[in-house]
Amino acid sequence: MRTAARIPPRVLPPPNFSIESEFWNSDRRRVVGIDEVGMGPISGPIVSAAVILAAHGDPIEGLRDSKALSRPQRQRLESEIRRLAIAIGVGAASVAEIESLNVLCAARLAMRRAIARVGAYDIAIVDGRPSRYDHFGPCRFFVGGDALSASIACASIVAKETRDRLMRRLAIRHPEYGWERNAGYASRQHLDALREYGPTPYHRRGYRPVQARLALDENIAAVGATA
Repeated sequence: MRTAARIPPRVLPPPNFSIESEFWNSDRRRVVGIDEVGMGPISGPIVSAAVILAAHGDPIEGLRDSKALSRPQRQRLESEIRRLAIAIGVGAASVAEIESLNVLCAARLAMRRAIARVGAYDIAIVDGRPSRYDHFGPCRFFVGGDALSASIACASIVAKETRDRLMRRLAIRHPEYGWERNAGYASRQHLDALREYGPTPYHRRGYRPVQARLALDENIAAVGATA
């Protein structure tokens, strides 16, 4: 019997300075990489980071998109990024802003707040696709940019670590939901706690699991009112 040949998994190169170099070589030295984290969770804010690295600097050892890293790896890299970066800005959009604006608009708001904290820049390179909510000044968008650009990868790590720290602090107030482990994403523990205890002020009421729990409360209240 013939067996299929095993195809080795494709190994992607680490994020590098190829995108940045295009701008550095045209004398645009303050290139700011921007990324956000937290559009998917059912609780907690969206957090964005903006990072400017030194033009033509040395690569950062072990740098990857934050999603491909363990927590200890991200923590080590965040310390290195903060040591090497010329400027770092962090911005957030609250649960109230997510609910009032919509999640995409809130993510762009968090990005603008992060950019405002790095000072003057020549061009922004942003992870993702452009949208009608973009008001960044000179910018370019790159789908999967956190796996391509060192600056964007650095921003993704800073944003992820900042948000995870915040969710761990919130977990002290609301330990039932396991936010120190799930960071507000809809894990089984989180959904079970949501069904048992209901939503907190940090839950996003426009997200389906939270809507379902609120609807249950409304149905129970309606039954009680007619009993």
